[in-house]
Amino acid sequence: MSVKELRINTETDTVRIGFVGVRGMGAIHIENLARVSGAIITAVCDPDEEDAKQAARTITEAGHAPPAVYARGNRDYERLCGEEELDIVYTATPWEMHTPICVAAMMNGKHAATEVPAAVTLEECWELVETAERTGRHCIMMENCCYDQVELMILNMVRQGLLGELIHAEGGYFHDLRDYKFRHEGASSWRTAHSIRRNGDIYPTHGLGPLAQCMNINRGNRFSKLVSMSSTSQGLNLFAAREFGPDSPQAKQEYALGDIVTTLIQTNSGQTIMLKHDTGSPRPYSRGICVQGTAGIIRKYPEEKIYIEGRSPAEEWEPLSNYEKDFEHPLWTSQGHLSTGIGHGGMDYIEDHRLVHCLRKGLPLDMDVYDAAAWSAVSALSEQSIAAGNQPVDFPDFTRGKWKRREPLGIVA
Repeated sequence: MSVKELRINTETDTVRIGFVGVRGMGAIHIENLARVSGAIITAVCDPDEEDAKQAARTITEAGHAPPAVYARGNRDYERLCGEEELDIVYTATPWEMHTPICVAAMMNGKHAATEVPAAVTLEECWELVETAERTGRHCIMMENCCYDQVELMILNMVRQGLLGELIHAEGGYFHDLRDYKFRHEGASSWRTAHSIRRNGDIYPTHGLGPLAQCMNINRGNRFSKLVSMSSTSQGLNLFAAREFGPDSPQAKQEYALGDIVTTLIQTNSGQTIMLKHDTGSPRPYSRGICVQGTAGIIRKYPEEKIYIEGRSPAEEWEPLSNYEKDFEHPLWTSQGHLSTGIGHGGMDYIEDHRLVHCLRKGLPLDMDVYDAAAWSAVSALSEQSIAAGNQPVDFPDFTRGKWKRREPLGIVA
């Protein structure tokens, strides 16, 4: 059975949620869900009992009943999944915990939602797919950038044919995380550990997810192969030497992750995607979004601009805002006012609201386990390519051929 065809048997007024990992993004999602009609967080789980209790206070202060609190160590999510009557288990833990928590949820009859990435290894990608297919449960990776106002507007333009036939796209994760990796309480140790031992695009989905939806990946098209290259690794060492001294352990540590990792992906339909990962350089934040078709091109960062042949002034960029009236996505038209001032420009609220809406109505989710696997797999495959001397690597078909007959994601209201 294709996970895209899953439905909750009947519509429901409420979606009962168990939340695992309540710091950082977890806290943002809990605040969002406490405001979404029909969402009830009935249990929270975190190894830090004080953090778990603070999450519970956030929920009760929003007018909901106190949730059950699970705080007996790093594996107490297993008890939550087994004991609580829930519709979905949502996790925002360190990356290595995402797949185990999602699998535990599905094996206990619950749907699963996870922060990005859904998996770290190819084996985990396949485990998510096979568990979702075997249990008949949803498993969604909550890629918030797919709900950004501009990215959804671009998707609407693509669906309406404004760019013609898509031929190329670019995206990435450009975020100066040097200070964060060394000083941020909680996340610094596990996130920096990935930089120490891995060399690849270890965080690809913010840039890739929206592009994959535009190119109908897993829905009439698929990733076929990729090749990756890495620059030298200098940024973290230079930063640590300046901040902590040249003889500090941080400065002397060897970091496997290159400062800039570049990945080229080819799709079955012949399009190309260029991804970049850069979290060790001094630079402004960007996702480097670019979508190019036979009739025009759109760029985001540092300015939002567009060129459409026959519509734009000859060989001149236009502000993308010129097209907002005609192409703003219906989700932002209807929900944008509710997301003002909330997480990452409002896209976090839109994604949480949309998840609850689909579960309440028994609708297919906008993203499914095949998307979670394919988008997350870029990390492991890019590591393989770099380790093999920048050799091309074939992409697994996580749908096992179902991509050929699955319908593209529509413009949902």
